[in-house]
Amino acid sequence: MTTGTYHRENLRETLLEFAERTVRRSGVEGLSLRQLARDANVSHGAPARHFRDKQALLEALALDGFQRLNQAMTDAAATSGSFDTRFRAIATAYVSFVVENAALLGLMYTVKHGADASETLVETGRRSMGATVALIAEAQAAGAVQSGDPERLAFVAFASVHGVAVLATSDMLDGVSVEEATDAVVDMLLSAIAAPGPLA
Repeated sequence: MTTGTYHRENLRETLLEFAERTVRRSGVEGLSLRQLARDANVSHGAPARHFRDKQALLEALALDGFQRLNQAMTDAAATSGSFDTRFRAIATAYVSFVVENAALLGLMYTVKHGADASETLVETGRRSMGATVALIAEAQAAGAVQSGDPERLAFVAFASVHGVAVLATSDMLDGVSVEEATDAVVDMLLSAIAAPGPLA
């Protein structure tokens, strides 16, 4: 790869791509702007045009990660079908993102909760459950889900599904596939939040 128009026009995206690869391979500790410049075959000072320091790079990585996660969950919520189908799609999208981006997810939440986190990052991170909250509220209005604070119900669902993702990335599912574990948790969640049926 050589320095040229490609890097001048897309240097920021190129550096983020290489940075994410480094985080996957070596963790945040292995990340440096100087090494990224070498990886991208640009001058040592080139990354500073987009990231003033390593912390700014980490923030950009975290923001990009949350934007991708939010988009994945929004797309899942837009799936056609019943509430159960769409709820399952969101859960599956979240678990898939975590399993495929475990190192990045850790960075995302660490940077989001850091003292120097920007308002943009914090707000973007908070949107992760937005699609789930909206879907639950819609289902409550339709009488498919029990009454209650939709944000609280979404949080419980998030905690449960996140647990599956953590077990999967920690290799603690004991032979159960990620898909099976996700389906089992979603089945229980759907049963727990379903609106009560008519009395016999």
